[in-house]
Amino acid sequence: MVADASSPRIQRTRAALIAAGLDLLAARPIDAIPIDDLVARAGVAKGSFFNHFKDKHDFAAAVAAEVRAEVEAEVGRANAGVADPVERIAGGMAVAAAFALDQPRRAMVLLRSQVPATRQTHPLNRGLKEDIEAALAEGALRPEAKTAGLVYWLGLCQVLMAHMLETRPTRSEAAARLAEMLAMGLAGLGVADARTGAAVQATLQRWGG
Repeated sequence: MVADASSPRIQRTRAALIAAGLDLLAARPIDAIPIDDLVARAGVAKGSFFNHFKDKHDFAAAVAAEVRAEVEAEVGRANAGVADPVERIAGGMAVAAAFALDQPRRAMVLLRSQVPATRQTHPLNRGLKEDIEAALAEGALRPEAKTAGLVYWLGLCQVLMAHMLETRPTRSEAAARLAEMLAMGLAGLGVADARTGAAVQATLQRWGG
């Protein structure tokens, strides 16, 4: 049974387990990590693990959710003050690319997650869902984006993160690759060429490239 996260002690135990997971999952998939290794790294009793998580996959999903929440918080900060929904969509991809470059171990944890959050109703997708809906309302996206746009964009961001981790590009090389992915990705959503170009340029300026 998962523990009621009410007391500071319970919260500290869960935090220690999550921290251990962030460390171990950066190097190995969850199936290759014994629970004994997790609790030893966290410095807690083995029984504590099952007080918080049903099994290793539930644990891995929780660790990945922590990282995804970090990324989404950064997207919110990066898009603060940006009114154009197309540019906000582009900004999310730029944050994903920067996260892979600046936080490669945490990005690897996210990519190793076996429970991807791709549902329209998932709370971590609320910002992207709202931006897609706003762009659709403006007629900026093709109709299929209403049902497939969110999954499509999340998939592109995930692949770009994986590419950044694999190739370890310089910042300028990464900016060039981001520009290409944004141009192709926005075109796939149905954004007109002129608006795509403007969004890519604005996003790269904020990226620093």
